[in-house]
Amino acid sequence: MSILVDKNTKVLVQGLTGKTGTFHTEQALAYHGTKMIGGIHPKKGGETWTGAKGESLPIFATVAEGKEKTGANASVVYVPPAGAAEAILEAIEAEIPLIICITEGIPVMDMIRVKARLDRSTSRLIGPNCPGVLTPNECKIGIMPGNIFRKGSVGVVSRSGTLTYEAVFQTTNVGLGQTTAVGIGGDPVKGTEFIDVLEMFLADEETKSIIMIGEIGGSAEEDAAQFLKDEAKRGRSKPMAGFIAGRTAPAGRTMGHAGAVISGGKGGAEDKIAAMESAGIRVSPSPARLGTTLVEAIKG
Repeated sequence: MSILVDKNTKVLVQGLTGKTGTFHTEQALAYHGTKMIGGIHPKKGGETWTGAKGESLPIFATVAEGKEKTGANASVVYVPPAGAAEAILEAIEAEIPLIICITEGIPVMDMIRVKARLDRSTSRLIGPNCPGVLTPNECKIGIMPGNIFRKGSVGVVSRSGTLTYEAVFQTTNVGLGQTTAVGIGGDPVKGTEFIDVLEMFLADEETKSIIMIGEIGGSAEEDAAQFLKDEAKRGRSKPMAGFIAGRTAPAGRTMGHAGAVISGGKGGAEDKIAAMESAGIRVSPSPARLGTTLVEAIKG
C-alpha cells in the first residue's frame, strides 16, 4: 500500500501556467502517468495548458469548478508567496481532501490564518515550503526527483527537503525501497506534523520500517518521540532510523527557514537526538548513512 497518494489520486495544479508549475507538472505527467488533470487560473478559465511534449490540460477559473468537472481529490500549489495562502484557502473551501503546497516564503501571519481555517475543515495540507509527496511507480506530487525512488517497504517523513531525497536515495541503495516519502516542510506553521504521518505509517501494513528526519527548532521531534513511546506501550512500533539537520547551528541562527532556529535554549539538536533515541529511533551519524543505519535498526 502507500499513504496519502496512489495511482488513483487526481491532481489539480494551482499555478500551472507559471514557469515552476509548468516544469513540475511535466515531470509529474512523465512519472508513471501521475494523474495531473487540470490547472487553476482565475483569468484563464476555459483555456488549455500545453506542455513541452504536447501534453494538454484544461484550465479552470476556480478550484471548485475544477473539482466539479474532474473529480479531483488533490491539489498542488505552485503559486508565488504573496498569493499562496489565498490559493490554499480556496482549495480548503472547495473541500479538496489533500492539498500540497510547495511554495517557499509564505508570511507566517498568512499561514496562521490558513491554519485556523484548516483546523475547521476536512482537508489535509502538506507544507508549505515542502518537496511534496511521492509514492513510487504511482504518483508524484511536488519537486522530488522520481528517478531515485524504488517501490519497497520504507516510509520516509522529513522536515528537510534535500534530506528527503537523501533518505530515499540511501534506502534505494540498500535495496529496501519506499512505500511513500512525505516532505512536511520546515516552516513554523504548517498543515501536517510528524505525528500525523507517523500514525499513517504505523497503520500501513506494507510500511515495515520508517525514516524520520528532523531539524533544529521547535518541538516537533520531541512530540513525535513521545507519541512513538506511547504507541509502543500499546504494542505498535516499527524499526526506525533518524537524523537531525543543523547539529552545529549556534543559538539564534536561522538555518534556511524560520522553522529551523534555536531560541531561548530550546530546539537544539542534542535534545532532539536524545528524545528520538529514547523512543527507540536509531539516529544516524550522517545523512549518507541513513540507509545502513536503518538496516541495523531492522536487524536489531
